[in-house]
Amino acid sequence: MDKRQRPQVVVSKCIGFDACRYNGQTLPDKFVDKLKDYVDYYPVCAEVEIGLGVPRNPIRLVMDEAGATVLYQPASDSEYTQAMIDFGEVYFDRLEAVDGFILKGRSPSCGIKDVKVYLGKTKVAGSVKGQGIFAAQAFKRYPHAAIEEEGRLTNFRIREHFLTKLYTMCSFRQVAKAATMAALVKFQADNKYLLMAYSQKEQKVLGQIVANHEKLVFDQVIKHYKEHLGKAFIRIPRYRNYVNVMMHIFGYFSDSLSSGEKTFILDSFEKYRNGKIPLSVPLNVLKTYVIRYNEGYLLEQTIWAPFPEELMDLSDSGKMEDLVDP
Repeated sequence: MDKRQRPQVVVSKCIGFDACRYNGQTLPDKFVDKLKDYVDYYPVCAEVEIGLGVPRNPIRLVMDEAGATVLYQPASDSEYTQAMIDFGEVYFDRLEAVDGFILKGRSPSCGIKDVKVYLGKTKVAGSVKGQGIFAAQAFKRYPHAAIEEEGRLTNFRIREHFLTKLYTMCSFRQVAKAATMAALVKFQADNKYLLMAYSQKEQKVLGQIVANHEKLVFDQVIKHYKEHLGKAFIRIPRYRNYVNVMMHIFGYFSDSLSSGEKTFILDSFEKYRNGKIPLSVPLNVLKTYVIRYNEGYLLEQTIWAPFPEELMDLSDSGKMEDLVDP
């Protein structure tokens, strides 16, 4: 992990940056605050930007008679859907680079999932789950970025996945900026086992893209590569994916180990598979042997630390049901 890399992150301004919520409050977040030393934040409050004051009467998502979702303010009987869409278009057009988003959960503008959409302009009409207007635009403009809500990031595995994707996409952005096949080849090589843990299928596709047997120009190659890199990081990897990768790395030096050492390493894999220890434990055990046997190629792998180790926090909300991607 290159500590000089600073991901560019759009963040909801109400999450500790400004008292701009509808009730005039702010909601500080421990993780968002800690991340300030490691990323460049771009705080934004879409609702304030479209002219709604602080404090303000609440807005909500409502499904109209045609089945479209609109942004509605009951107190004024006004709709702000087009205003929000127009703001989003201008805002995203001005962003030079972005690697990720941390948005306010369940907000009618910023919520990425589980936002209440009323089936009429009165609460008694019932509701379904939807996505905030501004958040939907973010997903459309940046389908490969790391996008999460601050509430979901209290879950350890979601947070770990978010950081891994965020820093990988930031690193890839540097490769695209360098605009050389040599940089792309190294990126693919250094991320081999991380990509394999996320998706063996996409890891192989990415390898074929880098091989460039069709002799495409770099702009075509990098565009194709980015699309499949995004696909590789769509979901949180299953435990067995990482175990398979660790077994592959283990094979480099297993013949040189004593039976006791083999048992110790394999036991750490099994404990991780059963959710008894975090991924960092078996990975650190493996890395010790990679260093011992001086496996240079393996030492270069990003799987050991895909994001700054200082951001590793084992605290967890325990809400494992939140692991489904939006």
